[in-house]
Amino acid sequence: MTETLLRHTAVLNSAHTLLTPSWSDRQHIDLISEAVTRALKGTSLGINDIDFVIDSGSDFLDGRSISNCGFLGAMGAHHKEESRVEEDGLWSLMYGANKIASGAASVGLIIAYSKPSESDVDAFWTSLLEPFIQRPVGLDQRSAAGLYAQRYLAAAGLGADDLRSVSEHAWAAAARNAGVDVSELPTDDAFWNDDFATPLRRSDLSRPVDGAVAILISNAEVAASATSRPIWITGMGSAIDQHFLAAREPDTFPACEVAAKSAYRMAGGIGPADIDLAEVSATSTVGELMVLEAVGLAEKHHGIDLYRDPDQSRINPSGGALPADPIMATGLVRLHEAASRLGGRPGVEATDARTALVHGAGGFGMQNHCVITLEVNS
Repeated sequence: MTETLLRHTAVLNSAHTLLTPSWSDRQHIDLISEAVTRALKGTSLGINDIDFVIDSGSDFLDGRSISNCGFLGAMGAHHKEESRVEEDGLWSLMYGANKIASGAASVGLIIAYSKPSESDVDAFWTSLLEPFIQRPVGLDQRSAAGLYAQRYLAAAGLGADDLRSVSEHAWAAAARNAGVDVSELPTDDAFWNDDFATPLRRSDLSRPVDGAVAILISNAEVAASATSRPIWITGMGSAIDQHFLAAREPDTFPACEVAAKSAYRMAGGIGPADIDLAEVSATSTVGELMVLEAVGLAEKHHGIDLYRDPDQSRINPSGGALPADPIMATGLVRLHEAASRLGGRPGVEATDARTALVHGAGGFGMQNHCVITLEVNS
């Protein structure tokens, strides 16, 4: 599988809509259609060239069963093979890359979307819990993040105030990102200082946003004619942690570590030192630190050191998931952001990065993890 994937599955182009707290004047199909149209633009490919479509979304968030059936036209999926993955879009990307690497298809379109502004996000996360033991005690996504944070901060010898550097880095980067609806660093004192999920403040938790993202992938033959700078998918891995929160490790993400090691191994035995930039997903600041440690970019309990460097641009140059968390699409947005920078696309900050690590998380309390490595020719 390593030799099949290496330099044989390419990201041709990608696009996402503005990520904003509420698209009150646009429906799912409008957002999906915009992302798909922009992803195809400039590639010499049209919707008839797509062999398959794989999409990620949530029936719970959409408020209807098999909700993707209502969006097939916007996805360009009529009379094509179409599959639904009820998980973050990065899992859909992995599914599609395997189809192309196997030789079963030449061109695929990967789509993820979300409109949490139309839903009760807390109820969505709670619906993932086992209903007889965990739900009745009042456990929810915020309290789970707070429990992780209490144990992590104690083990790392940190306080709640230390997490502000993570939030400030995220929001400052997002303010420079034209694709995120953030104009400046938030100034609300309560946002930065009031307890929200002790010991976390509101600034420590990700902000749900509406949006859609589309990624166009192909085999090497199509890539040679469709783009002058393909981004190669070199490694992939995914893993799932224990369902019960109490059965998980208190201050680490072992499933994330397994996923990262799988991706590094598939990419030819590279390691964290070979990664030029990382786009990772997290529902809290502590979750982000734990992910960075799990993928090997920081020592255990020392993820905070990455944010104490005033010139830190290697981690989440887009701002990451804290300012913009389009649930079910967050990981795929991370891949778009990484690929845009590797490809030197217009509208992103210039970088000389050649390799990237992309991470997506899913499930209650970041139970599931997916890691993908990318590389561009020099």
